[in-house]
Amino acid sequence: MSDVTSGAMSDVREVNFDGLVGPTHNYAGLAHGNVASMRHGGLASNPREAALQGLAKMKSLMEAGYAQGVLPPQQRPDLGALRALGFTGSNAEVLTRAAREAPQLLRAVCSASSMWTANAATVTPSIDAADGRVHFTPANLQSSFHRYLEPETTARVLAAIFRDPAHFAHHSALPATPAFSDEGAANHTRLCGDHGEPGVHLYVYGRQAFGGERGPQRYPARQTLEASQAVARQHGLAEAQTVFAQQHPEAIDAGVFHNDVIAVGNGPVLLYHEMAFLDEEQTLEALRSRMATPLIPVRVPSEAISLEEAVSTYLFNSQLLTNPGGDMTLVVPGECQENETVWRAIQDLLLAGHNPIGEILVKDVKQSMRNGGGPACLRLRVALSAQERGALGGRVLLDESLHAELVAWVERHYRDRLTPDDLADPQLAEETLAALDELTRLLGIGNVYPFQLG
Repeated sequence: MSDVTSGAMSDVREVNFDGLVGPTHNYAGLAHGNVASMRHGGLASNPREAALQGLAKMKSLMEAGYAQGVLPPQQRPDLGALRALGFTGSNAEVLTRAAREAPQLLRAVCSASSMWTANAATVTPSIDAADGRVHFTPANLQSSFHRYLEPETTARVLAAIFRDPAHFAHHSALPATPAFSDEGAANHTRLCGDHGEPGVHLYVYGRQAFGGERGPQRYPARQTLEASQAVARQHGLAEAQTVFAQQHPEAIDAGVFHNDVIAVGNGPVLLYHEMAFLDEEQTLEALRSRMATPLIPVRVPSEAISLEEAVSTYLFNSQLLTNPGGDMTLVVPGECQENETVWRAIQDLLLAGHNPIGEILVKDVKQSMRNGGGPACLRLRVALSAQERGALGGRVLLDESLHAELVAWVERHYRDRLTPDDLADPQLAEETLAALDELTRLLGIGNVYPFQLG
């Protein structure tokens, strides 16, 4: 380990990079195993409200003293993907034919799922890396077609923002095969004392590609052990810095498609449901043996909150943040407050428990929740030193001015109602390209979209 990483860095802050919800945000019910997505498939969405809800959450956290960044949405509809699948002609002709012959494909290439940037990549901060740089691996997201379309643009966006090779290292996405199915930071948690201290990386997988461990029966396991191990190797992490734990198959079959639907960590705290891991005690013991700071496990038993309640409210898909006063804040979706059992458990187990969680913030992200993504899905966590924050490209750290400009941008370009049938409208495609072209100039990240690159 380099001199840079041998001790703590006092100026490190965790920046939450939230995904801007794209103009084609719709409820197509594409994600098998995501209960909320399947339940709301076919309903009308409100892209404008979705984007403004996300921006409101970002602004409130920024005003509370947290470092907040933004990531742009993907180019949608992905007309290039439709052309690669044999649809020809003008944009309007491609959309019309796809809507007639393959409506599910059209819905897939219009998905705004990139808003859930917890799936964008896996990140290792420089304090943990042997070369003293921040490492990024875009997730291949091969388990679903609509998300498989994202990694190429994601890689360009990350390279445009984290562009200085002296501070940032970018790796290729893993081979897009079932053996290396990778869903990014949604299955990765870094535990440590302070963000500027060396940490231990918990990788949670659903299945082994080359093994015979017990797996789910109803829904697919999206993350493989082999993918998690490959990412750790790419980032140069040693065995003493990593723990690999299998997600409980029964949780996956209950709709826990990513680990961040059943567990969330921050600093030394791991808040988790008792059904999060197949071998709970072994997982905790492995973390304890590797962490320099004592692990603080906060266990929620099934008697207090069932798996079904955890999935319907997304309690564990909340953001757990260290607030400026040193305590921790849990940012939960409004659905937690609306569920009497879950809200009571939050008061009794979390706020009244012996742990650093001292504040609950409730945020309305219903448009995202209906598609199966809560507050934690909406952000990619990147621990950065002051020097690394200064090396960022573009204008992506949120402040009052950028927030106001993004709100105005949304209000200019976004529709307030969108149904799956509207996705064939060629005017929607034109509106989206115009919006994204303007956004890249607003953020100062250059040309990152296929239509800008020719």
